[in-house]
Amino acid sequence: MPDKIPSFDLTRNYARVKEEVRVSVDRVLETQHFIMGPEVENFEKEMSAYLDVQQTAACASGTDALVLALMDLDLKEGDEVITTPFTFFATASCITRTGARPVFADVEPDSYNLSMEAVLEKITPRTKAVIPVHLFGQTCKLELIKEELEKRNIKLVEDCAQAIGAHRIVNGEIWRAGAVGDLGCFSFFPTKNLGCYGDGGMISIPRDEAAAARIKKLRVHGAGTTYFHEEIGINSRLDAIQAAILRVRLRHLEEWNEERRIVADRYKTLLGEKGLLEVIKPPVEQQGNRHVYHQYVVRATRRDELMQFLAERGVVTRIYYPLSLHLQPCFSYLGYREGDFPVSEMLTRDVLALPIFPELLPEEQIRIVDEIAAFYGGQK
Repeated sequence: MPDKIPSFDLTRNYARVKEEVRVSVDRVLETQHFIMGPEVENFEKEMSAYLDVQQTAACASGTDALVLALMDLDLKEGDEVITTPFTFFATASCITRTGARPVFADVEPDSYNLSMEAVLEKITPRTKAVIPVHLFGQTCKLELIKEELEKRNIKLVEDCAQAIGAHRIVNGEIWRAGAVGDLGCFSFFPTKNLGCYGDGGMISIPRDEAAAARIKKLRVHGAGTTYFHEEIGINSRLDAIQAAILRVRLRHLEEWNEERRIVADRYKTLLGEKGLLEVIKPPVEQQGNRHVYHQYVVRATRRDELMQFLAERGVVTRIYYPLSLHLQPCFSYLGYREGDFPVSEMLTRDVLALPIFPELLPEEQIRIVDEIAAFYGGQK
């Protein structure tokens, strides 16, 4: 068998920045200041400038970013939060941790993102927040709901875990992921476009100084001053070594995102040249969007057979996501049934994530597409 092509390869990326990273880690080791502190504060300032928001608050993970954001909304039992069933589990589980109830709305078949029209249909007097997920690296059409949510005093919490650096042009203005709603939530899991070497997360607070101050207390057990607790928070601190690594990697993020876009364009070209666009539907970059391709997710005819065929030939692919959240056993109490969200359910049967990372070589992509063509050519 030829060399395996991984779905992502962190070692190639590390080779590009390892000297910078080692300098940054040594700087922290010399100070022996490992939890929060100046390194984290500087990272927060740099991220605030990058996102063009008033403040950011670093925390221990992307999941914690969602938890802290929802804690700031003071949700209670009986409140409803609208989100997508086609996403990572944490988006919905964080709602339940507040006592509120997840309310799902279906998604778009081309972008895989939450349908804004479906969101508006789901609003009730109990709706307190909406969590759109900018899935796989492309922002939702927030301009279709933002004004209505503001009128109704419904909070907009962006899940940007997969979309750092993505934006949308609305009336000639750049709407950056994480800078449009009331709060934005980011993950720095190692495989993300901006990943650290462990776990990490961040909340962006575009405009609300009071929210920023409160979230920064909530992440340290609700203490404004050490050992003086104004409310019950959680322990969710970013450590200084991860912050130092992220500061290095942030400097390269735009370059890496552009490289991901080149990889995505090449996939589409190669698939077209092989006449595969009838059986493989590439992701659609919607008009006005800058997609940063955290994942390159296609819709494939006979998806499971193709995945097995590629695996046997050394091409690693993944399924994001194999079961909609409304059909997960732990959410059965919500009362949803199969057929309630047909687009999401269709995607779980069809989607396949092809390998994508900035260092993926053109010859590797050619091999991947050649193998896909071999599958469909030999299976007709």
